[in-house]
Amino acid sequence: MLNKLLFKNQDFKQLIIAMLGSLLGITFLLCSIHYLIKVNEFGEGNDILGPNTIIVQKKVTTANTLNMAKTDFSPEEIDILKQEKFILDVKPVISNSFDVSFQTADPMVPYFRSNVFIQTVDQSFLDVKSDKWHWKEGDTLVPIILPRDFLVMLNTFMSASGIPQISDELAMDVKFKFRLSGEGQPDEYIYARIIGFTNEVASILVPATFMEYGNKKFAGGVEQKITQVMISGTEAEFGLVEQLLKEKHLESKNSQMVVGRLKSTVGTLILVVLGISVLAVFLSGLVLIQYAQLLMSKNAYQIRTLLRLGYAPQQLIRSFFGYFVKIFGWISLIGCGLFFALKYFLDRLFEEGGLYIDTGMTWISIGALLLAYVFFSLASYLNARKGIYREF
Repeated sequence: MLNKLLFKNQDFKQLIIAMLGSLLGITFLLCSIHYLIKVNEFGEGNDILGPNTIIVQKKVTTANTLNMAKTDFSPEEIDILKQEKFILDVKPVISNSFDVSFQTADPMVPYFRSNVFIQTVDQSFLDVKSDKWHWKEGDTLVPIILPRDFLVMLNTFMSASGIPQISDELAMDVKFKFRLSGEGQPDEYIYARIIGFTNEVASILVPATFMEYGNKKFAGGVEQKITQVMISGTEAEFGLVEQLLKEKHLESKNSQMVVGRLKSTVGTLILVVLGISVLAVFLSGLVLIQYAQLLMSKNAYQIRTLLRLGYAPQQLIRSFFGYFVKIFGWISLIGCGLFFALKYFLDRLFEEGGLYIDTGMTWISIGALLLAYVFFSLASYLNARKGIYREF
């Protein structure tokens, strides 16, 4: 009876417009937050490099061939790269200055041996989580991260020899062995075991302490040159990183550039959609609150009469508050339903386009919806309280 009296003078057209605006805002808010997180996660976990990280080197030109230009980085050049605002960090990639060969050392696997190129990178740039990534002089086993191309080459060799191929899991159980050699030093053999794989680095990665040991003992005083560096850039500013590479005549692996460019572009677009969604939710919520104010103004006489008849202000406040909270609750539920329907369509669209992002849910998007609901509920309560006590 009380609700019929208070809500009989409604303009349903204005209410429906506000509800539609809120519904669209909620739906796009959920979609934009969800896919912004998923796009940022794209490419992580499959490789050892951290997010927004690339390996770069100087472009080789005729001048380099004629020894008129250098391809190595000086400490000053690295410091200049670090000074850019969109660069988070720059670290050198250390390479071996001694001879290294890599061979199988397991009776369950056929003998295979090859001269290899090993490198080490700063551990802060590694996205591999393992308590085995350490080595000190005297250890008999060195952990390594193997290029996936090397495993493909090994499996090709085994297939051509009529030998069963090995999977990633089996390869991580196989024992390998390094042979270190250099001028004036006897050869040294050290066992190795794979702890991860990478598609981003073409060399075998080893801990920094192992590289320092090898260069110090077997390099014969050869000067250590830095021919590659790792650059970590800020999110959504990969275009600036790419422009810097062109200005400095640097280059990187094409797959790293494509992923970085894709994440930056899609991330920027989703941020724009996110901003529009937040604005739409805010404006539609504001329209609903203004509608509630207008409704209370139209029912000012009924409110004053009910208060004089002995109705408590809190009872009337609860009526207005409950009414609009229910409306926003229904909007949120329908918005969630539309989001899941749209997510199903977009996930299939991304998959067909070759963008294999994780299809799981992001609870942050649901948390954002709950936060919007709490803010609207609080605003509705304060607005109803102010309007009722104004007539008290």
